[in-house]
Amino acid sequence: MTIALFIYSLAGGGAERVVSYLLPYLKSKGHNVHLVLMNETISYDIPDDIPVHYIEKSQANENGIFKLIKLPYLAYKYTKLAKKLNLTHSFSLLSRPNYVNVLMQFLYKEHPKIIVSERNYASMQYGYGDMQSKINNFLVRQLYPKADFVIGNSEANVKDLIDNYGINSKLTGIIQNPIDIEKIEKVIIKNNFFDPSYFNMITVGRLEVVKNHELLLKAIQKTPKVRLFFLGKGHLQQQLEQLASDLNIQNRVFFLGFDNNPYQYLKAADLFVFGSNHEGFPNVLLEAMCCGLPILTTNCKSGPSEIMKLEKPIENDIMITPYGILTPVGDVTTMAKGMAYFVENPDYLTTCKTNVLERIKDFRKEGILKAYELALSKQ
Repeated sequence: MTIALFIYSLAGGGAERVVSYLLPYLKSKGHNVHLVLMNETISYDIPDDIPVHYIEKSQANENGIFKLIKLPYLAYKYTKLAKKLNLTHSFSLLSRPNYVNVLMQFLYKEHPKIIVSERNYASMQYGYGDMQSKINNFLVRQLYPKADFVIGNSEANVKDLIDNYGINSKLTGIIQNPIDIEKIEKVIIKNNFFDPSYFNMITVGRLEVVKNHELLLKAIQKTPKVRLFFLGKGHLQQQLEQLASDLNIQNRVFFLGFDNNPYQYLKAADLFVFGSNHEGFPNVLLEAMCCGLPILTTNCKSGPSEIMKLEKPIENDIMITPYGILTPVGDVTTMAKGMAYFVENPDYLTTCKTNVLERIKDFRKEGILKAYELALSKQ
């Protein structure tokens, strides 16, 4: 294969980390690999011998209408690049690269195989009713079915694409996210960072609405003797800091920014917490489990229930599993109850720490990267 891995940027995120794993893996298997970006941010290490191409160098805060208008032009630029590189396969991840990737087929009769990967639960990601959501819903419905293959990262998000966007089930595949267990095992713990007189919780992710960090802050207010550390950055940081102050918990909340090595913190914390409204298949849960951290997460669509093997969802209470606890989406009281359960049941916390290290073996990087190679090459 001569393949392009096409993504908006390599900023911190689950899809970006998957690309950072795939680049050297596919190269090591003898494939001719190119990285194609739309933004200059690169937060992950990539091999020096893999060419990087930019079809634009946009800013993340560009106007939505302008981004929509640019799509045909970007498809034209990507088509020129695909011809120049003699691509046989074009694999894109995340919505805008996916749109550009599929649009290429209208401009290039002998286009490469077009494979797109949706990383979110699309009908919820684009279910807010605003103009941006309506446009994205339209584009997904019109373009994704025209791809040669569509890869999702969970059973739920693939079912959503089939049921709500008219994608032929025979042209879909499920590949869950990989985790580099050996690399994470080598990371040295950040000793003496957390105050042991508190129960120290940590969360990782962009500071944006869908992650619902407000839920975690409001739950902390109901739970004494706990602290919460945020790893990640985003436009909501100032708003979240103000909310912490309004709730009078600013001395128990800490914003650490983005760190390409979150594992040193994860290994030292007591619990990983996650308040997201919806996901595709959250890598951060896998990373936390690999660090031996029990999980407290919303039972959002999709991913957490698959990762934690939840058997019986409960609408109005905590859901206890061998790996941690799930709570209903957006429920502050139940999230606080989950926090308190871990604090008050240290034996359960200890058992979860053992169980997550066994569960994470199911997501070992090597097997999942091989699944990607097979899915791409057979198209």
